[in-house]
Amino acid sequence: MKILVIGGTGLIGSKVVERLRKRGHEAVAAAPSSGINAVIGEGLEQAMAGTNVVIDLANSPSFEDRAALDFFEKSGHNLAAAEKKAGVKHHVALSVVGTGRPAFAASGYIRAKVAQEKLIRAAGVPYTIVHSTQFFEFLNGIAGDGGAGQEIRLSSGLMQPIASDDVADAVTDYALGPAVNGTVEIAGPEKAPLSEWVQRFLIAIGDRRKVVADPKAPYFGAVLEPTTLLPGEGARLGVQNFQTWFAHSAFGSRGAAA
Repeated sequence: MKILVIGGTGLIGSKVVERLRKRGHEAVAAAPSSGINAVIGEGLEQAMAGTNVVIDLANSPSFEDRAALDFFEKSGHNLAAAEKKAGVKHHVALSVVGTGRPAFAASGYIRAKVAQEKLIRAAGVPYTIVHSTQFFEFLNGIAGDGGAGQEIRLSSGLMQPIASDDVADAVTDYALGPAVNGTVEIAGPEKAPLSEWVQRFLIAIGDRRKVVADPKAPYFGAVLEPTTLLPGEGARLGVQNFQTWFAHSAFGSRGAAA
């Protein structure tokens, strides 16, 4: 089966392409570097020829409100038109747990994801939207967003982070299964306040900064409710906890104390 992976050279995309090929499928890694650009439509028609499933894992290179919205709207329209013309049978997209919840309404990036999901639902192509919690790989970036001083303030909202390998496993399984024409959720095996996750990460890499839990600290421009970032009941849970992920991560391989 031919499967086109938009964003196929990124963190999740490269892992999904590898898994699909190991399972005997023709996985095409689509990215601007390979001449396939969903935002401007370059190379899409040729790449779609004979494609059964499209997996959209591309992310906006900018988190600025207008730029993110333009990215997801333009790519969404171009993908829908090309998929319908090619007779694609299943569209799979990776999105964010909490998208559409009131507490996230202040986040321009999440509003852009809402727009992307609306386009998918209206396109007329069978689809599965995978809502994922934040990746363990994002903890370093979240720490940086908390400030440059020795004390950083981060949200106390609960978070249930997941390893990128577990995300790739789930996306691959959903892509090879039937379209659900709805949303599924995936998450890591443990939940704790976002601030605690980042503090745990900083300790693991030997960073002496202190995290202060602040319920009013914004995340992606939104002030979180305690459960904004948590999945609902029935979510597919990853197998890697923080310790397992860290031990196999680039951070752990540098010899930092776990």
